Amino acid sequence: MSQTASIEQLSALRLKYHERKDAFLEENIKIKDPFVVFRDWLNDALNTKEILEPNAAALATVNAEGKPSNRFVLVKEATTEGFTFFTNYGSRKAEDIACNANVAIAIYWLPLRRSIRIEGVAEKISRDASLKYFHERPRASQIGAAASPQSQRIRSRSSLDEVEAEIKAKLGESGQVPLPNWGGYLVRPSLIEFWQGQTDRLHDRIRFRRGPGVLDEVDGELIHKGENEWVYERLAP
Repeated sequence: MSQTASIEQLSALRLKYHERKDAFLEENIKIKDPFVVFRDWLNDALNTKEILEPNAAALATVNAEGKPSNRFVLVKEATTEGFTFFTNYGSRKAEDIACNANVAIAIYWLPLRRSIRIEGVAEKISRDASLKYFHERPRASQIGAAASPQSQRIRSRSSLDEVEAEIKAKLGESGQVPLPNWGGYLVRPSLIEFWQGQTDRLHDRIRFRRGPGVLDEVDGELIHKGENEWVYERLAP
């Protein structure tokens, strides 16, 4: 399709994905642990120059009324414990997490035709860990975080600039920026799904799950035992 395609042509848009010879197969996963697969896929993304922010992820939360919301965050750490992002603790996402800690994350790497879905529970990391990362950020970003009452109504852009200028004047050129109401969340996953697109639309989906009673579901046919108390299964596209 031409880059000048109109809205009326959306239904005709088609993108070429992987061919059958490049299918994502269970036998190609040497270690059946989703964190290992995530690390391998992330390394591929990090080494794909067309992907400018490989750690960009859509974070979905639900508020006390059951209404969902979604936004992009940057995953700043991925370990066997889970996935960490940072935000203002007064933001909408933080308010949602305070009343419902169940969240979902989606990552899409278009040039690789790959996506990862994560479901889990979010919890605040320690203040010390948040403070350490906060002061590793560029100073302008620290001041920006201190100046912004994220998700709250403000009068104008200029009012935000005024607050920023006041903070800069108070701190001077080298004053340390105090940690505002801001910090990290660790998402401990119970589900991680890997998706790889196929041109014939018979996409590959392999899902890992972990949690109470999950190992009892293993039957060796549809549900298989993985490493570190994970099970894995293939889903229809």
